[in-house]
Amino acid sequence: AADKINLIPQDFFAELCEQIIQHLNHKIPGVNIAELCQRIQMSGIEINVGDLAKIANTISFLFSTAARNNLSTEELVATLGNAVSALPKHAVQVIRHVWNEQGKSISVSEDARNMATMGQFVDIKWKLGVAMSSDTCRSLKYPYVTVTLKVADPSGQITDKSFEMTIPQFK
Repeated sequence: AADKINLIPQDFFAELCEQIIQHLNHKIPGVNIAELCQRIQMSGIEINVGDLAKIANTISFLFSTAARNNLSTEELVATLGNAVSALPKHAVQVIRHVWNEQGKSISVSEDARNMATMGQFVDIKWKLGVAMSSDTCRSLKYPYVTVTLKVADPSGQITDKSFEMTIPQFK
């Protein structure tokens, strides 16, 4: 993930780190990796969602481990310097700043750790539709419900899960 961090501009990397801290503090349900990736791509940077998700997971692990071990900003930066020599200078500066400003607020209670092992429901959207006909069937005229669930997985990545049901299935 360290080589991919080089691709991300400092402002986007800072935003990612701050969202991860907010997620770890249970202030937001997760980090919308797809939306952030799209914004980075629109700025002209070539990065895919999978690579950005790996970076987010790495930074999340870094912050949660630092919180669990109650590391100071200097201890965290020293550990980063010893462990990851390939980490770009701007990334270390952002991590130092974010950890210094917000790192101490991460709560690592036993309940929070247990809760983090499952996904979190964020939002639901549904719509009612009627299929009138198709290439293979001239007269359908059956209503259906399309449901989209927005879920934050344990790492904080937000994903959409969509499915269709007949009206009796929906009831």
